[in-house]
Amino acid sequence: MSALLRATVAAALLLSPAAAIAQESAAPSASASPALPPVDPARLQAATATVDHIFPAGTYAKIMNGTMDTIVRQSVDSMTALPMRDLVGLAGLKPEEAAKVGKGTMAEVMAILDPAFRQRTDLSMTVMRDEMTTMMTQFEPDMRAGLAEAYARRFSAAQLDELNRFFATPTGSEYASNSMTLFMDPAVMGRMQALLPQIMRQMPAMIQKMTAATANLPKPRRYADLTAAERAQLVRLLGISEADLAGRQPRKGQ
Repeated sequence: MSALLRATVAAALLLSPAAAIAQESAAPSASASPALPPVDPARLQAATATVDHIFPAGTYAKIMNGTMDTIVRQSVDSMTALPMRDLVGLAGLKPEEAAKVGKGTMAEVMAILDPAFRQRTDLSMTVMRDEMTTMMTQFEPDMRAGLAEAYARRFSAAQLDELNRFFATPTGSEYASNSMTLFMDPAVMGRMQALLPQIMRQMPAMIQKMTAATANLPKPRRYADLTAAERAQLVRLLGISEADLAGRQPRKGQ
């Protein structure tokens, strides 16, 4: 397969939900944050009341089952409507090669590569939304606790009391209960979506700058470059045999 076709196919599959989910699953977990100093109990109690106003239980479900689903689908529609020549740069195609790509859109390309792409995307997003809602709802108590600690450290007891008095008013209550979801308002998200084509067009140039910034660093080592001790250590870390690890290495030129 030519480099041009490989890049075109890679860019076309960029939005594949299965690939996105796989990347998320394979991502290593973040290192634990260093321990923070204890929070004054009185301020934490006041901050917890503040969080009850601005981030009530069920906020994640409200976001995910409300506007998020529509916004994600609209974003996918915007992405698939972009010309392939604007996307192939993300697959590593050089600008002069990208200029040779036709004016076809990702949607048109995927109609050939995967006739069920739209249905596959919709079904995958539905499953992902439901699973994310369940997962985030489970995490929500910890997030609320962390937010309460953050407010307790950032604001004084007097400030927290003033916030809570305001949030107890009709106007304050209305503002607080919608403060998180306002970021998902169509007026805000519509402007974010309008930026997507510009971001995608500028992304190849960003990638080139990142490549230039790291050009003087040593290149990542291949399996053949490792010492016997390093190979053994890698085998222990990955939990696979050395023969299996060697067999998974890309061939020269790939």
